[in-house]
Amino acid sequence: MPRLDEAAVGQVFREESGRSIAALVRAFGDIDLAEDAVQEAFAIALRAWARDGLPPNPGGWITTTARNRAIDRLRREARGQELLSAVAVLTPESDEPGLPDETRPVQDDRLCLIFTCCHPALSIEAQIALTLRLLGGLSTKEVARSFLVTEPTMATRLARAKRKIKAARIPYRVPEEHELPDRLRPVLAVVYLIYTAGQTSQAEPGLCAEAIRLARILATLMPDEPEVAGLLALLLLTESRRASRIRPDGTLALLGEQDPKRWDRALIDEGQSIVRRCLRRNQPGPYQLQAAINAVHADAATLEQTDWSQIVALYDQLLAVAPTPVVALNRAIAIGEIQGPAAALALVNELDLDNYQPFHATRADLLQRLGQTSEAAAAYERAASMAPTDAERDFLRLGGRASR
Repeated sequence: MPRLDEAAVGQVFREESGRSIAALVRAFGDIDLAEDAVQEAFAIALRAWARDGLPPNPGGWITTTARNRAIDRLRREARGQELLSAVAVLTPESDEPGLPDETRPVQDDRLCLIFTCCHPALSIEAQIALTLRLLGGLSTKEVARSFLVTEPTMATRLARAKRKIKAARIPYRVPEEHELPDRLRPVLAVVYLIYTAGQTSQAEPGLCAEAIRLARILATLMPDEPEVAGLLALLLLTESRRASRIRPDGTLALLGEQDPKRWDRALIDEGQSIVRRCLRRNQPGPYQLQAAINAVHADAATLEQTDWSQIVALYDQLLAVAPTPVVALNRAIAIGEIQGPAAALALVNELDLDNYQPFHATRADLLQRLGQTSEAAAAYERAASMAPTDAERDFLRLGGRASR
């Protein structure tokens, strides 16, 4: 039987801990208890699996072991005795933690936990942090690195968020059908923000993969929600071109400079297949439309071959359902590819986006293309001062110098 090292167990933790924590929260109604028990179960697994090899169902092994550890802890506490008498532990106790109940589904438990983590009573920051910690399988240290704060600071924030869940009696359940549209939006937004954070070099490098994994979980658990499918397609199509966006020197490559040979065709094919299924539903939403726009980009072998008319039409639809200045900015860029930089600049100058870095980068590029060099240099410098990464700052400052 093959032996496992610590890294292999860590990979299982990343993939399975969310399932186990969700199952224990359902059983005991206590996030801290569930999290501690799962951590203890993985410490036991590190020893047992290194000796005996991977069990047939690692997730079931962990869930049963963690449940038994939680029961043991509760039996030692007065409060725990009360809790044990108040809740039904839905799987039988076992004296052998290595013999789990491997048949019990926990998918619904995981979906409940996603909605608990993303409850609107919590701040967006707390929603993201809890989702990464409890469902993404990231350690507190990794979550802290994603927010560019110290581990003790993040530990305090996570504890505060869990206390708020308990104090506010935030329910551990999937919202009722009439509640779902409003409650689903923040869940999808949190997953999208996790992916966006992963695109910056300072962030935890695995965030993009974690966001895609969470989107896959949602798509599996909510197959009839078109916007869930749209989000997954958007992340897959965005991820398919991520490697080509960085030049060898670490600076950013514009769309026209990217090498399509470096695009991940498997991700593109999967994303485009999901987009086609979304189109057949005819229930367009913001994530589906953004995915469709990315699907059109992925169809083109070169910038010149891009179907910009179709992209503008999709942005028109997107602007109708999500009338934000950022959508209007991207629509203006697409119009500029058809009507020229002057038409795009006229639209861009109407937008109130002074605190949005891509706004200034777009203005800089359009001004440079129009030969307005001094204005372009100023816009490049403003964009560079707001850039989130060193690569972007270097690229924008280089553009500003070329305008002088």
